[in-house]
Amino acid sequence: MRFLPVNLDTLLVELDDLEQTLALFDALSAEPIAGVEEIIPAARTLLIQFRPSAITRQALVDQLARRDASQRRAVEQRRVEIPVHYNGEDLDEVAALLQISREEVIGRHTAHDYSVAFCGFAPGFGYLTGGAGFQVPRRKTPRTRIPAGAVALAGEFSGIYPKASPGGWQIIGVTPLQMWDLERAEPALLRPGYKVRFVDAGPLPASGLPAPAVPAAALPPSGAYLKILSPGLHSVLQDTGRIGQTGQGVSRSGALDLGALRAANRAVGNRSDMACVETVLGGLRFTCHGHAVIAVTGAQTPVTLTSASGLQWPVDNYRPIELAPGDTITLGAPSAGLRSYLAIRGGFDVAPVLGSLSTDTLAQVGPPALATGDHLGFTPPTGGTSVSLSEAPAFVLPKTADTVTLDVLMGPRSDWFSADAIERLSSQPWQVTAQSNRVGIRLAGETPLERSNHQELPSEGTAVGAIQVPASGQPVLFLADHPLTGGYPVIAVVANYHLDLAGQIPVNAWIRFNPVAPFEEIDATVPAPSSPADVERLP
Repeated sequence: MRFLPVNLDTLLVELDDLEQTLALFDALSAEPIAGVEEIIPAARTLLIQFRPSAITRQALVDQLARRDASQRRAVEQRRVEIPVHYNGEDLDEVAALLQISREEVIGRHTAHDYSVAFCGFAPGFGYLTGGAGFQVPRRKTPRTRIPAGAVALAGEFSGIYPKASPGGWQIIGVTPLQMWDLERAEPALLRPGYKVRFVDAGPLPASGLPAPAVPAAALPPSGAYLKILSPGLHSVLQDTGRIGQTGQGVSRSGALDLGALRAANRAVGNRSDMACVETVLGGLRFTCHGHAVIAVTGAQTPVTLTSASGLQWPVDNYRPIELAPGDTITLGAPSAGLRSYLAIRGGFDVAPVLGSLSTDTLAQVGPPALATGDHLGFTPPTGGTSVSLSEAPAFVLPKTADTVTLDVLMGPRSDWFSADAIERLSSQPWQVTAQSNRVGIRLAGETPLERSNHQELPSEGTAVGAIQVPASGQPVLFLADHPLTGGYPVIAVVANYHLDLAGQIPVNAWIRFNPVAPFEEIDATVPAPSSPADVERLP
């Protein structure tokens, strides 16, 4: 095992191959380590997030080094049959690459069971191994759109696209099954450990695949609500995120400035983890239908209250604001920062999705973004916790002309980059581009970062704050809606304590990265077992 730093509460365990990775994942699932909160398995790595207050990083590494990763445990496995119309655009090319006929591709693809090794890329997307044992390279130029249900190959894996999305896998067919359906008790059809058998369903009908079912529209609120007059640039519900769904390929998501979200809730007397409206660059405007207490935190944003009689006055950020029926609130353009958080006493009356009200904009999981005319229900205020009058921003909010310094931890793939690239990451300023969003901050620097290792990186788990470097050499700083797994090397990761600040950096501002320590692998202080018997002899 190699132990690579990711963040103050996250590390990456690299193993020799997929079988070792899954064996260690099985061992950790059967006998969890206290303090470990999330494990994301991938092709040959485990991304492990832990709670530093419960276990130190060194103690975790030492415990991991004692675990046996030589064989997988036997478990009862669910088997899923996937009907496939083998009409894929790349079927003939795949046959040529494998030097067999297209009929043999189909025959071998349907002749054996596959195993769901792990999930990632998108909710419900399973990486399937075994089966025919094909080795097929990705397309040199990815497609901008692959249809939902596409059955595809890449490397040693087969996979099925749950929804239409860009992708570079080789398409060999399509299935009518929905791989991801929130109307099911278990939305993902495939989970790690399941067995999969592909079945030839013959030619695709002339009518094509049936259209996916459209979820029923949410019922309008029966009580008090906010009528959205303008949602601004982008307004979504966010809380502290959904936990424990990585097995379905669903990441945590959640507010980008968690400190501001918690402050907004405290200001109105809510639990600090309740959902708020996260809105970008102001422009949100709504009328209150009912009595309410609200607060607006985050970006330095002018807030105007207009009463039902037409009187108008400014109200403060980070303070409770009492609203009467007919009052209208307008958020102006912020003078500093990027994202504002609107809390309402009692909370918003919206059904959670997979245990959270967070909207994951990449995975398209969670309540939809607010739109003009929406009625956003809320629970009218009653007795309970006192409002807070002492909330304030946790840091100086950045402006467009500012250069913001973010502390970073080098790794986990710093050793994939040249010495010049390592030096340039911190010496060169990086500008925030207009292509940035909740998925990540796209950066532009005068000189791109160069890799010294040009091999293809097998997919591995990614963390919030990861600075991933694609082929262009212009880095992307992952935010809360980042993909669960990624295939580009991560040169460094923004330290946990600067993630809220990163979520408030406006477009065209500049970022300087400050490495707090050089890249170093983490060594275990106990010997790794050389055989299963050695595990029993370790203290």
